[in-house]
Parts: sequence; C-alpha cells; structure tokens
Amino acid sequence: MARKEQLQAYWKENLRYIIILLSVWFGVSYLAGILLVDQLDAVRIGGFPLGFWFANQGSEVIFCLLIVVYVQLMNKLDRKYDVHED
Repeated sequence: MARKEQLQAYWKENLRYIIILLSVWFGVSYLAGILLVDQLDAVRIGGFPLGFWFANQGSEVIFCLLIVVYVQLMNKLDRKYDVHED
C-alpha cells in the first residue's frame, strides 16, 4: 500500500471512530437527557430519577469516558499505521 493510500485509510478509520463516539455522546446528552427524560424518570438511581441524572451528570461522565476510549483507539490506530509517537 502506498503511503498516501495508507494515510487516507488512517484518516477514514479516524473519522469512523469520531462519528461513532459523537453519536454515542449525542444519544446520551440529547436523547436521554432531553427527549427521553420523562420515560427515564421512572427508574431511580440513588434516590434520583435516571432522567435527572442524565440531564445533570450523565453527559459529562459519558463525555469523559469517550475521551478515554478515543485516546485508546487512536493509540492503537497510530501503531497500526505506524504514525505513533515514541
């Protein structure tokens, strides 16, 4: 595989990771925190309604976890395409 094709494949995989992770974040922050809040309020965690938790804490917690996942995925991808830092 030529270097240019290799870098295009690298970028394509990177964009796929970004789209998937941002879709998860959208689902948690917008869908669960705003649109589905009434249905989620039927479930309680620690005495608080689940919809309330998603609206106030869930999106931030998930966002931080997604950052960790993205870093791990990118480190693996960098090694796969030999563009990693030493």
